[in-house]
Amino acid sequence: MIDALTLAVIQAGLQQVCNEMDIAFSRAAFSPVIAEADDRSDGIYAAEDGALIAQGELGLPVFVGTMAHSAAHLVRLIGEGAVAAPEPGDIYIINDPYLGGTHLMDVRFARPFFVDGKLFCWLQNTGHWPDIGGMVPGGFSAHATEVEQEGLRLPPVKLFKKGVLDREILSIIQSNIRVAEQRIGDIKAQAAALLVGEARLAEMVSRYGIDTLREAIAGIRARAAERMLAELRRIPNGVYVSETFVDSDGVADAPLRIALAVTRQDDELVFDLSDSSPPCQGPMNSVWATTCSAVYLAMKHIFPDVPINAGTFAPLRVLRPEGTFLDARYPRPVSGCAAEVSQRVAEAVFLAIAQALPADVWAAPAGTSGNFALGGFDPARQAGYVMYQITGGGYGGTAEADGLTNGCSTIGISKTAPVEVMEQYYPVLFRRFAIHEGSGGAGAQRGGFGVHYEVELLRGEAKASFVMDHGRFGPPGVLGGGAGARNVVKLHRNGQTTIPPHLSKDQGLQLRAGDRVEVMTPGGGGYGHPRDRDKALVAQDVRRGYYTADQAKALWG
Repeated sequence: MIDALTLAVIQAGLQQVCNEMDIAFSRAAFSPVIAEADDRSDGIYAAEDGALIAQGELGLPVFVGTMAHSAAHLVRLIGEGAVAAPEPGDIYIINDPYLGGTHLMDVRFARPFFVDGKLFCWLQNTGHWPDIGGMVPGGFSAHATEVEQEGLRLPPVKLFKKGVLDREILSIIQSNIRVAEQRIGDIKAQAAALLVGEARLAEMVSRYGIDTLREAIAGIRARAAERMLAELRRIPNGVYVSETFVDSDGVADAPLRIALAVTRQDDELVFDLSDSSPPCQGPMNSVWATTCSAVYLAMKHIFPDVPINAGTFAPLRVLRPEGTFLDARYPRPVSGCAAEVSQRVAEAVFLAIAQALPADVWAAPAGTSGNFALGGFDPARQAGYVMYQITGGGYGGTAEADGLTNGCSTIGISKTAPVEVMEQYYPVLFRRFAIHEGSGGAGAQRGGFGVHYEVELLRGEAKASFVMDHGRFGPPGVLGGGAGARNVVKLHRNGQTTIPPHLSKDQGLQLRAGDRVEVMTPGGGGYGHPRDRDKALVAQDVRRGYYTADQAKALWG
């Protein structure tokens, strides 16, 4: 029996292994979206079923569930003989959304970890590649109607065999993506991060012994399940219902409904999304792994002190929403699932649990990653490029405080790459990067503010694409609070200003030097009725320029 102190030390050690992989990945990566924005994650997964053992606290939460699903599929396919069995030094590559993935741009590497010649676990990471081929630079095809239009889909194959990069598979990948010569830097960084994890985990095996480590992993998992169950027991028995909406699927201009019923019964919490909209034509379908992961990360947001591993989610039962757009099957397009639809699912969870634990949950956050891709040819450098921009937004008000301004997306810890870095890499100039004034939803505690940026193409020609959300409906408030401001996209071309027909979604928009793209991200929803807000705080917000006097009067009276 392992004592509690040793168990805690081993638990921290496993997470530190993942943290070091995260840091190594970002420091070595070439692309700003990984090196600066940290759109990546690393974890350790069980050899027998792919269950989560540990994940870095510096990685994207949305990958918590998806990488476990991906590892489980890899284990299954190896067992069926459909994929070659692992050997020391192998690294598998996979981005197939229907095999535990997200969208095609999130590429997973998996490395087997052996002890005394026997497979002990899998080291795995995911990184967002700036381009994976497809209809438009960046992979965010707002009008795609099948997954093949979104880019290159990779089943599990060995990219590294016994430590040697397979140049033939690499050439297939590079022949199907834009700016291919730059991806080798990200590939080597991704592989190097797993090598760091292997070295650190080997040190733990040497220090504690394999039997102690196995016992500790089982104990840590059991304790996480007990801790989550203790939190769930605070929720009164009953059914809590909520609904949220995706603006449109990018093809049909009609909202998609996410209908959630959360049932607290016995020692589990059951999530039923089966009344949601049917599969859609465009890329806002969500694969099962992403939908499931969105529920998990939402609950981890609500109960942040519960340690993260497979046991954390054992008391949570997510019913597979077959026949809805939240259970995408081949060949449905899915480029918007990870960054957008998952946030609507999390939003539905927040709104439902807020009814049971109002002091623990908040109004809806901005709920969009603000995916903006720009691809073209830079005549000054005589080279092509693909720029991928993500942005933050306002978080919802809470029982105790106003919402956070310019917080990262609900599903990640990713941050906007510094504009100075983007201007060095790409032929653009950020004319504005500021607070989206007036965007916070009214309430006793108002929502935080989104961001307002404007970027100009300096030279050459380029194509712009967007897959964002909350352009039709602002993030809702709770307990009488008002909604945050909606997402706004404007294109300034040839002296004219236009708004995309689907508000926050469009693709392949031709830009020339001097053209500008302007984006205003959503603010968070308000918490509590606006009449309960301290009038001095309203006046303070007006003095600071967050709201005009007319806006404050309209919102707070």
